[in-house]
Amino acid sequence: MANVPMTQKDSIGDQLEQLHERIARRAYDLFRSRDGWGDAFGDWLSAEAELVSKPAVELREQDGIFTVAAALPGVDAKDIAVDITPQDVVIKAATEQKHTETKGQVHRCEFTAGQYFRSLPFPKPVDATKAKAEYQNGMLSITVPIAPEARAKRVDIKAA
Repeated sequence: MANVPMTQKDSIGDQLEQLHERIARRAYDLFRSRDGWGDAFGDWLSAEAELVSKPAVELREQDGIFTVAAALPGVDAKDIAVDITPQDVVIKAATEQKHTETKGQVHRCEFTAGQYFRSLPFPKPVDATKAKAEYQNGMLSITVPIAPEARAKRVDIKAA
């Protein structure tokens, strides 16, 4: 089982904005390639599918701990990045596909190079400093404890 480094962040907004900009640029290129004719929304969906894959995830809560399981088949642990905030987790991974001529002629290949990207909000705030991530057999497992709730406390006032 390989450990995956995790980075604590204050916000994931900048990462989402960067991804949005990449998709927008590609969608615009697709739109311009048809001289502005066609389906701009379809171009956006095509660009998104071309640039980013969304891994299947499961978010489970048990005994004060959230566990996120994400399917990242064909990815090396060194190519996975996990960023975590008290509210969200972002999973990013790069995939490569190389063909070698020494192993026969490829007649069909549906494997592609690309990027996995998944942003997932937690239903409750978490203690990001205690998060852990491990990767084994194509599955990423992230565990993070739920943050202790801040509770109101009555303060006695002493007369001076």
